[in-house]
Amino acid sequence: MKFTIVFVGLLGLFLTSAFADYNINISDNNNSRGSGQQTVSVNNEHNVANVDNNDGWDSWHTLWDYSTGFAVTRLFSKKICIVHRMNKDVMPSLQALDTMVKEKKLQGQGPGGPPPKGLMYSISSDPVNNLDKFGGPIAGMCNRVPTYMADEIQGASLFFYSRKCFSANILWVLTVSFCGATEEN
Repeated sequence: MKFTIVFVGLLGLFLTSAFADYNINISDNNNSRGSGQQTVSVNNEHNVANVDNNDGWDSWHTLWDYSTGFAVTRLFSKKICIVHRMNKDVMPSLQALDTMVKEKKLQGQGPGGPPPKGLMYSISSDPVNNLDKFGGPIAGMCNRVPTYMADEIQGASLFFYSRKCFSANILWVLTVSFCGATEEN
């Protein structure tokens, strides 16, 4: 009987930590690259990761919903949201995100480490009318905010791309670039 109680207690302890939320803060104290401070919040229970980049007027917020396979970035300076499909071959898994961030922070690589992987998206000029198809977290984040869909551009390079682009460097692990014009630009 004592063994069963101890076993159930340990099982509960491990499951609680597996489904717990956790936060990771990364700061560029010198602000040498204009990245400000980034905060990552991971919710294993809902399969969602949030990344906040606090950099004054150039602040943005990204939400990765691993349940639906969609991601959204809210650009505060442009007052818009951009929804796109997650490229799971390039974007880290929810579990790998925690590991990668801790390794970068502990090794002190930060912005001086290896170059991040990159994704480039073309923003549609047509606003999205129904956010519910992207799931509750994305619909809640972009409620009453003009929202546009973006499609990944395979093999594109910012160097050769002629349209206006916004790039979000996420924890020095992934750079996501959104290119194109919206009504708000």
